[in-house]
Parts: sequence; C-alpha cells; structure tokens
Amino acid sequence: MAWIVLIVSGVLEAVWATALGRSDGFSRLAPTLVFAVAITASMIGLAYAMRTLPIGTAYAVWVGIGAALTVVFAMLTGTEPASLLKVLFLTMIVGGVIGLKLST
Repeated sequence: MAWIVLIVSGVLEAVWATALGRSDGFSRLAPTLVFAVAITASMIGLAYAMRTLPIGTAYAVWVGIGAALTVVFAMLTGTEPASLLKVLFLTMIVGGVIGLKLST
C-alpha cells in the first residue's frame, strides 16, 4: 500500500509543480488553489509512505516521479522543447526509480 500511495504522491508532486509555474507568483487563483491542494496531499502521502519505506528510497522515488512527469507534461504541452537527450535522461530517471523499487 505504501508504494501505491508514494506513486500517487509523486504524480501529485508533478501537479503542484506545474500549478506553481502557472500561478504566476500566486497571482492567479485557480492554479494557486490547485497548488495548495496538490502539495498538501502530496506531502501527506509522502509522509505516510515514509512510515514503512526507507526515507532515502521514498524521497528519491517521489522526486523522480514528480520531476519526470513535470518535464514530460511540459514537453507535451509545448512549454518546454523536447529533445532526444531529454528523453534519454528521463528514461534514466524512470529506470532509477524502478531500480529503487526492485531493490527494497
């Protein structure tokens, strides 16, 4: 169960990071509200997962999922250019996350 919560929390990290960027310094209401809800839920989920998973592993997986999804979303929406090197390095991040899961 902790792994499922951690994965959902990682997805929520990407949501709050994207909302933070779109909030324009917290001057736009809707992205600011999405940011507040998503960061709260993401942190609660991370804290829950860390009750049973090793802290270093949980944090690395949470950050890896959030960072990878944030970049992928930005590339898909055209706010960040895509490149072969970015895709390669994102694949390496995902591989590292999977490796951490398999090693615990």
